[in-house]
Amino acid sequence: MPFAIKVEIQRPDAKEFTFSRQKTMYGGKRIATNDTVFIFASENEGGTGLIARGIVTSAGAVPRKPGIARQTPRVNLTVKRTARAKRRLGRSELKRFSAWDDGRHETELNFKFYRQATNKVVGITDETAAFLERFF
Repeated sequence: MPFAIKVEIQRPDAKEFTFSRQKTMYGGKRIATNDTVFIFASENEGGTGLIARGIVTSAGAVPRKPGIARQTPRVNLTVKRTARAKRRLGRSELKRFSAWDDGRHETELNFKFYRQATNKVVGITDETAAFLERFF
């Protein structure tokens, strides 16, 4: 399964990214070493949307805190950048895709990233990953 992450990016030109304690949703907790991940710089923190594709070089679950019943699974990741995005794809381009059951790749991304604005790691379909490849 390919993955995507929306997160604050300090250095968009970095060759390697380290992401600590990232919230996971929609299968994101299954991310593992050697998985492909598409990196979106969060617009909530001044980013521009899709900036890179990479390969996970390390992944590990963050232990849950004892005594708290409901906790969103979190992961620590290190990702080696393998390509930079050549075309823009962010919130403004995806916003109009809101018919949640239309089966479009843009709608999947809008639903998983922007329906709930928090930063997160999400699992995406192979078809949506192929769609994202066109931006590189």
